[in-house]
Amino acid sequence: MTLAKYGKREWLGGGAIALSLILLGAGMVFRGLIAPGAMLAGLAAIVWLALAAFFRVPRRLIPDDPDLLLSPADGVVRDIGTVTDHGIAPFEGEALVRIGIFLSVFDVHVNRAPCDFSVEHRQYKEGRFLDARDPRCARENESLVIAGTGHAGGATFPLAVRQISGAIARRIVCEPESGARLGRGEIYGMIKFGSRTELYFPADGRISVVVREGERVFSGTTPLARLAGKAV
Repeated sequence: MTLAKYGKREWLGGGAIALSLILLGAGMVFRGLIAPGAMLAGLAAIVWLALAAFFRVPRRLIPDDPDLLLSPADGVVRDIGTVTDHGIAPFEGEALVRIGIFLSVFDVHVNRAPCDFSVEHRQYKEGRFLDARDPRCARENESLVIAGTGHAGGATFPLAVRQISGAIARRIVCEPESGARLGRGEIYGMIKFGSRTELYFPADGRISVVVREGERVFSGTTPLARLAGKAV
């Protein structure tokens, strides 16, 4: 397991502060203030470990099956449905299947490409910071979309992933610009401190959903959808 480079400022800075407090606590213990010194050092260590855990990047074994669209995020599937008012510019007016995933502060927060993905459009929208479980957050919150062409099982199709800030999350990190190519399961960004991630693909029957609402999913490993006509 490693720590996400996107949080280097937080976990390095927090580590420096924690180390200073631990040394201060150790000095207090050395001077005979055993209880308060140990408490200060222990609390500093626990807070830093909690911060670092948010930026953890566990090793993931990416499935070999080329027909799958994998989850772009860890979390719980909140909703699955067909939408036309998605507001994704390259696919304006097209009916797309949307799978919405809620991430709590305890989930791994890096985002991964659901399949081989040619990024052709990047779209940022300023907005509110409603709780990511609020049904309005998909329309009203700050968000960033990467959209383009997905490649899976020898087929190509429109594909988009939307990162949405939540009540606690206040910073979206997304590296790919238009023209980037992502490999299936490749890490490309994260949303810091609680959020929602949405996957979009055509609602024309070419791709079948293979998850249910309420199911816990893991980025880069859990299949969300499969090319239609392929065995599960």
